[in-house]
Amino acid sequence: MPIPTGTPTDTDVLVTGGGTGGVAAALAACRAGRTVVLTEETDWIGGQLTAQAVPPDEHPWVEQFGVTAGYRALREGIRAYYRQWYPLRAEARDLPHLNPGAGRVSKLCHEPRVALTVLESMLAPHIAAGRLTVLTHTRPVAAHTDGDVLRAVTVEDVRDGARHTVAAPYVLDATETGELLELANVEHAVGAEARSEYDEPHAPDTADPLNQQGITVCFALSHHEGENHTIDRPADYGFWRSYRPDFWPGPLLGFLAPDPRSLAPVPRTFVPNPDVDPLRVDADQSADAGDKELWGFRRILARALHRPGAFDSDITLVNWPLNDYWLKPLVGGGEETSRAAVEEARQLSLSVLYWLQTEAPRTDGGTGFPGLRLRPDVTGTTDGLAKAPYVRESRRIKAVTTVTEHDVAIDLVGPYGGTRHRDSVGVGGYRIDLHPSTGGDTYIDIGSVPFEIPLGALLPRRMRNLLPAGKNIGTTHITNGCYRLHPVEWNIGEVAGALAAHCLEEGVRPHQVQEEDKRLEEFTRVLDRAGVQRHWPDVRGY
Repeated sequence: MPIPTGTPTDTDVLVTGGGTGGVAAALAACRAGRTVVLTEETDWIGGQLTAQAVPPDEHPWVEQFGVTAGYRALREGIRAYYRQWYPLRAEARDLPHLNPGAGRVSKLCHEPRVALTVLESMLAPHIAAGRLTVLTHTRPVAAHTDGDVLRAVTVEDVRDGARHTVAAPYVLDATETGELLELANVEHAVGAEARSEYDEPHAPDTADPLNQQGITVCFALSHHEGENHTIDRPADYGFWRSYRPDFWPGPLLGFLAPDPRSLAPVPRTFVPNPDVDPLRVDADQSADAGDKELWGFRRILARALHRPGAFDSDITLVNWPLNDYWLKPLVGGGEETSRAAVEEARQLSLSVLYWLQTEAPRTDGGTGFPGLRLRPDVTGTTDGLAKAPYVRESRRIKAVTTVTEHDVAIDLVGPYGGTRHRDSVGVGGYRIDLHPSTGGDTYIDIGSVPFEIPLGALLPRRMRNLLPAGKNIGTTHITNGCYRLHPVEWNIGEVAGALAAHCLEEGVRPHQVQEEDKRLEEFTRVLDRAGVQRHWPDVRGY
């Protein structure tokens, strides 16, 4: 496809997608002295952490090791923001491992806007130096290839349709769904692979590209007793009120749901603003998933951490079994299907809220919590829903190295097993956690071991200068379930940005770095100096 007329923007590295991995990639390339253009479809960089409104899912050793120095700087920057600007109780402010929301899903539950502020601060010096250009409201719409090389990408302003072309020797795909892989005809997988392809025990018998993990449109709530903040009845409430999945123990809109690990029906509890000291909350998913008490599960502001009277309610983030959406696939079914999936997911989330406000059972025997207030100020939107759906599964490159269940599943490798990679460029740790899927599968939530990220998983088999920088690396439908979380996505993006800068500096291609021991050693020294942990100490999977 010819490049449109007009002078294209030139840069050393183009990063499409300003999510968690995209920001990390841009930072790494800029720190190496390279010029970068970073695009983002919404008006907030940060992806999962911000526009998707998802507090970070992290492994239990995160405060000691198992993340990059860059990711740790982000976490400590978030804590420093709360200590500087929020009216914290002295004993909370002095905690070295402050958890601002005292949520149980993570040791660092926080508001999306705080992460946004810290990420923007991390990028600010590179913008001021002229190394970094950030284009929000911008998405890729065309790729211009020459054989196995991606020469340029045409991007579009989603507000007015204006287009221009960015040319770069290295292009990183950090979009939430791996959009560039499709646009540039990069060989990739989507959805579920057949069991015969990699002999994965939890893979289905037949491949199904449209069988993907569900998405979730998150939203934030506070609760104000005696007030009525009930929203208008959503248009699709009747459907969602009566919807009961085959693998669910009751209606989806209800407090009885499967335990993701055992699939046994387990009641959830919901008590807004519980009278429990948040300093006593211990977030450790290896011991307790924390998802049985919904208010505290993803709480992002705990009023009792602050001076009395500073806040009249906690703020909690709704990303629960009740509002996972899986009726239509987000990727691969065409633009109309994708738009319908997002809109139906939004209707589901609004229906969850309306049900909570009007029909949900209370512990006092009554029904409904009309004091629940949607918080558009927290999500940065007019309707109170997150700017973008939480995307758990992307297109994935056909990679030099594909990570399979045989590399990471405890049942296959033992609690201290797992594949050790000669080309490891990072680490991660999380259970293989697949939410119900568009193919009709229930949860697949099984133990995994702390794992390594092989450089070969970041290399397309054919394309020479396009690198994945997020959830689009060489995993499978199954192993994506543990490689998709915040610190791993950051690690992947950081390495992709560093690799592009290194290849420009040394005049080599990424595949040479991975294939040749001497070049690999030179690059891993770059990562070591940057604080990228590449191997685990002796820890047990869960």
